[in-house]
Amino acid sequence: MSRISKQRNSEDPQPLKGGTLPVRPSDDLLDVARAVARGDGDAAATLIAEVGGGMLRVVRKVMGYRHPDVDDVTQDAVLAFLGALETFRGSSTVAHFARRVALLTALGARRRARVRRREAEADPGEIEKIAGDDLSPLASAVASRRRSLVRQLLDELPEPIAEALALHFIVDHTVEEIAEATSVPANTIWSRLRLGKQALRRKLEADAQLAEMLRGSSR
Repeated sequence: MSRISKQRNSEDPQPLKGGTLPVRPSDDLLDVARAVARGDGDAAATLIAEVGGGMLRVVRKVMGYRHPDVDDVTQDAVLAFLGALETFRGSSTVAHFARRVALLTALGARRRARVRRREAEADPGEIEKIAGDDLSPLASAVASRRRSLVRQLLDELPEPIAEALALHFIVDHTVEEIAEATSVPANTIWSRLRLGKQALRRKLEADAQLAEMLRGSSR
């Protein structure tokens, strides 16, 4: 881990009681981002090294760890992130901004793939089957099915709700951080998360395959 990464991790704000965030520390990547916006190639390489891993992890969580387009979508996300730095005004940290760009890029890629599948009248099926190292085969299958349903739900929800749900559960943003990053009131974010959770609960309860797996795990 680089010196910058170590410093940033040690300074990440922790929620106080009542869910209130303390004042965010100065962003040690902001000067690097501004240099990139001015066309500094060396600064771009430094910035990608700092935020690229986090962007890759977000894309993998949204697309599926074994999805064949993970690398291409990550590359698209990095290019979109670098291009967007000219308009970045520091409403969040650079790392948060990078992960949000990665999230939106991955969600867009999934939606476009879904449209193509529909046009081709193909059965989308499941994107991945990942067995957890510490899980039994049945528990791994249940976890994989749940992940697949979550990704399907992100394709189906209205974009603002899908973004809030993904930022909260995939990128681990707090409600306050989502509100800050999206310039939307926190109460609206709470409402979007509530609607997203309700939709997820209905999808999980209605899935026959998952229900059968859960019955098998209780025997």
